[in-house]
This record gives sequence, C-alpha cells and structure tokens, in this order.
Amino acid sequence: MTTVDSRTGSTWLDLVLRFRALGLIVALVALVGVTTALNPRFLSGQSVRDLLFAAAVTLLLACGMTVVVLTRGIDLSVGSVLGLSAYVTGSALSATGMPTVFALPLGLAVGAACGTLNGAIIHFGRVPPLVATLGTLYVLRGVVYFAAGGSRINASDLPPGFLDFGSGDVLGVPYLFAVSVLVLAAVGVFLGRYRAGRDLYALGSNPEAARLAGVPAGRRLMTAYVLSGALAGLGGVLYAARFGTVDASAGYGMELDVVAAVVVGGVAIFGGSGTTLGAGLGALLLTVIDNALPVLRIDQFWQQAIVGALILAAIALDRLVSVRAARALRRKGSHV
Repeated sequence: MTTVDSRTGSTWLDLVLRFRALGLIVALVALVGVTTALNPRFLSGQSVRDLLFAAAVTLLLACGMTVVVLTRGIDLSVGSVLGLSAYVTGSALSATGMPTVFALPLGLAVGAACGTLNGAIIHFGRVPPLVATLGTLYVLRGVVYFAAGGSRINASDLPPGFLDFGSGDVLGVPYLFAVSVLVLAAVGVFLGRYRAGRDLYALGSNPEAARLAGVPAGRRLMTAYVLSGALAGLGGVLYAARFGTVDASAGYGMELDVVAAVVVGGVAIFGGSGTTLGAGLGALLLTVIDNALPVLRIDQFWQQAIVGALILAAIALDRLVSVRAARALRRKGSHV
C-alpha cells in the first residue's frame, strides 16, 4: 500500500516561501539600482546608514508581529506600547539618573507587561485579537498622554551614553540596526528550531488539530503576545535613543507600517506560514520605498498606493499558495 510523505506539502510551501524572499531581494535591488542610476548619492555611505536607521525599529517590531500573525492573531497595540516604553525609559533615564545599561531591560519589561495584558484579554476573555489589541492601542496611548501631560523629554535630559548608542555604529552598521538583526535571527531560530516555536505554526495552520495533538494553545498564545509586546518595548528604547526627543505621540500609527511589512514579507495573514527573514525584508523594502520615491519625485499619494498594492498582491499570493497546496494534498490523498 502506497504511503503519502507528510512532508511533501510543507516542503513545497518552504520552496515557495524561499522564492518569495528571493523576489523581495530582487525588488530591493531593482529599486535601489534605478534610484541610484538617477541619483548616485542615494547609495552613498551616509544615505545607506540613514536607511538602516530608519528600518531598525520597524524591522524589530515586525519580528514580534510575525510571531503573533503566525497564530492567526494580530497586535495593533505595538505603536502604543512603543510610545509607552519610550516615555517610561526616557523619564527613568532623565529623572533618576539610571545607568544606560538598564534601559534595555526596562523597555523589555514594560513591553512584556503590555503583551501579557493583551494575551490575557485574548486567551482568558475570549476576545478576538483585532478587537482586544485595538482596545489596548487606545488605552495605552491614553496612558502615555496622561503621563506626559503635554511635556516631552529632550535630548539634553538624556545621558550622553544613551544618545551615543542611538547614533553610533560598528563597521558602518548602526547599533540599532545590529540589535534588530540579532533579534530577527534569534526569533527565527526560536520559530524554526524549538518546539514552542513550531507549535505557533501548528496553531495558525489548524488550531483544533493542534489542540488535539497536545499543543498547549493558551500558553503558546500568551508566549506570542508577550514576545510581541517585549519587542515593541525594546523598540521604544531604540526609538528614544535614536531621536533623543520623546513625547506622547511617539510611535503613533506605526502599527500599520509593521503589519504592512509583515504581510508584504510573506507572513500569511491567515496564519500558519511565514518567516522573520521575510518580515525583515518586507520592512527593508517599505523603508527603501519611502526613501526612494521622493528622490524619484513621485507624489506621496503614489507611495501609499504602491504599498497598498503590495499588500493586496501579498494576500492574493497567500490565497493562491494555500489553494494550490490544498489541491496537491488532495491529489496525493486520492492516490493512497
């Protein structure tokens, strides 16, 4: 009796995902090449450095968003969590004289607390992720506005070492971008090599089957939202270090950029497939678009239209991949 290799479908999907990553790289190279041909200064050392600075925070938040979207969820509160973390960290550094080395753990703790709140509302309250995180988006933003009270933290209030971290680089690569890439790699290893990470794919692919297989759905869901919140909190620290000036509007509206980066990067909005590498490439591509199109003298409206078209194309491709994979599995099953 013929048996079906259960890995066939997943291998096929892995090949598709790798192809999509290659497509993003090709798009990046093409866009940079055209822009540089028209304006050679676009690829100057300072311009590349500025691009990496601009992409660092979005790339970091995209890693956390990827983990959540894999479970068929979404975290719309990341911009507000970033703003809260940036303000809390900046206030602690300026008011208490806290050593700069404690800024990262503080931001992670603030973000993890917010992520725990999101996870608890979704898991224990049985509230849909879209509704739950939309609510915490507004609640946390209100907390930031209340705490700030119309004031702001200026660069002169922050320790020089903290600002040096935000503007420094190693071998031409900004510290902030290096931190984001390290986080991307770590989350990628977690998702690909550890059982808890693989469980997130299972939950997104088929929640009921995953539960029947013994996956601790509630615990994994909490892990996803705590991780997303923690990385948004870390993003708040990087934001404060980069800009120096922090007010209640820090990170406002950023959640839409992060979701766009994740979807364009090939993470299925329906859950179950995607990689942090793809999300990172999506963040880089959108950053390059934002910086290249003004150089090409293309109106801002068309910038937004291009991003929207990329999102729609990515979702359409996700549906095509899932439909073709389902058909392939059915054909295999019919030959058993």
